[in-house]
Amino acid sequence: MKYLVPVGRLLFSYIFIMGGIHHFSSGMVAYAESSGVPMAHIAVPLAGILAIAGGLSILLGYKTRYGALLLIVFLIPVTLMMHAFWKVADPNMAGLQQIMFMKNLAMIGGAIFLFHFGAGPVSLDAKCAAKPTQN
Repeated sequence: MKYLVPVGRLLFSYIFIMGGIHHFSSGMVAYAESSGVPMAHIAVPLAGILAIAGGLSILLGYKTRYGALLLIVFLIPVTLMMHAFWKVADPNMAGLQQIMFMKNLAMIGGAIFLFHFGAGPVSLDAKCAAKPTQN
């Protein structure tokens, strides 16, 4: 059963690692600019760094609480700015953005769980905690 936790961390982190890589494309910057993100040419790559760093932290179970915090810091503005379904006139696009908004809320909830409970037993955090301190 203890191996379910790293599988969960893998599945949770994958979207951030893979999605974060796309934050370095001109298309992602252009999309953010069209959504009204200020200084998108800086904000989008910075968001990519947060997503990748947080995702890798969760995946490896290393400094997991910090990684979860990075993802929360990444997700809140992205959710509010990029998935503002209440601003979209087209009902189909509004529905799609509402789904993306709700998905991000669920991921914020998952990151809060990781922030509270940590990486679990099969992680670098657990391995580091088990090492005896040397005097």
